[in-house]
Amino acid sequence: VGVMAPSRPLSRFWEWGKNIVCVGRNYADHVREMRSAVLSEPVLFLKPSTAYVPEGSPILMPAYSRNLHHELELGVVMGKRCRAAPESAAMDYVGGYALCLDMTARDVQDECKKKGLPWTLAKSFTASCPVSAFVPKEKIPDPHNLKLWLKVNGELRQEGETSSMIFSIPYIISYVSKIITLEEGDIILTGTPKGVGPVKENDEIEAGIHGLPKVFSATFPVRLQE
Repeated sequence: VGVMAPSRPLSRFWEWGKNIVCVGRNYADHVREMRSAVLSEPVLFLKPSTAYVPEGSPILMPAYSRNLHHELELGVVMGKRCRAAPESAAMDYVGGYALCLDMTARDVQDECKKKGLPWTLAKSFTASCPVSAFVPKEKIPDPHNLKLWLKVNGELRQEGETSSMIFSIPYIISYVSKIITLEEGDIILTGTPKGVGPVKENDEIEAGIHGLPKVFSATFPVRLQE
């Protein structure tokens, strides 16, 4: 008798989704804040699936960094396999959304940038991608009309509107899927608005989407990596 494959609910994408594709420099105010140039196409980098931190688990600070920053992002979870999707059909591949943090070792990233090296050490360490509960696509009729917020220890640090993304979500999905075949359960992080800043051990990070129930906010304690 054939063994039935265990079901993989999209609502727990972080347990089985393979690829975390991140878009850098997608909000002009953050580009200015980082004194970077606005680019004509997205900057992409990857995180491994071991970067996932589900709500309630601690963010781990890598031992080699002294300046860990939060970057608040809207994550787009793929609902089916997507290869070279045209922009006009790209949203058909979306299964839902999650709020994500692209935790960044800023001091390490600055060194990488100076040397012209990839950002892997700064962006892809274990527990560098906290994610909120999954938000089904139906709950967000227009992902380009959201207001995201992030607080550290109750103080508002980041607030941004997805309407000010430089590259739209369908454009990003189409662009990424021409380079990387996206699978069901994969996620794309769509960039961060301004207000990125440092967190230290035992800080509490809370993030949410205005207008959605509190269930979509997530609190993450920050811990030092053993």
